[in-house]
Amino acid sequence: MGDSVRLFDIQNKLRVLLPEYRFYHTLGVSYTAASLAMSHGGDVYKAQLAGLLHDCAKYLKSSEMITECEKNGIEISDIERLSPGLLHTKLGAFYAENVYGVEDVDVLSAITYHTTGRPDMSLLEEIIYVADYIEPSRPALPYIDEMRACAFTNLHKAALYELKSVITKIKEDNGVMDKRTEETYEYYKKLVEG
Repeated sequence: MGDSVRLFDIQNKLRVLLPEYRFYHTLGVSYTAASLAMSHGGDVYKAQLAGLLHDCAKYLKSSEMITECEKNGIEISDIERLSPGLLHTKLGAFYAENVYGVEDVDVLSAITYHTTGRPDMSLLEEIIYVADYIEPSRPALPYIDEMRACAFTNLHKAALYELKSVITKIKEDNGVMDKRTEETYEYYKKLVEG
């Protein structure tokens, strides 16, 4: 199966599975990721594929995500038990591999880290991390204009803006912050700001 046929096949499966708004967000992430890959010398196909599948488990309810993770031996942290929505990343990578047949570890890793990020992300991980946040249908979020302005020229800086936005939002909502997000912020702050 050719790359474009495979992408089209996955897209059609997701169209049925995901709520309409999530499906259009997924398309936006895939297109944005492909554009970022072109701009930064990344693999366009991998970016499209990871973008399409990044939220492939997000249609499940929180309790269903916990059950699916437990059933499939996917580790659940204390933070993930408090905020089960975070599990869609690990579960999404599991589904990408076991339902959609993705074997590429770069793609699976980009899906796994697209919400929290991680220190020293690969190019593909960073592309999916940023594309998920700046795709065109996203509502106005803190720092989104700055992110969109620099994403095609300085991906590290865009990732830092996203981390600042995420941390600001978590603090405003009195939410629980994943330790990896904090570590990622410290890494990118040092990388970008010195």
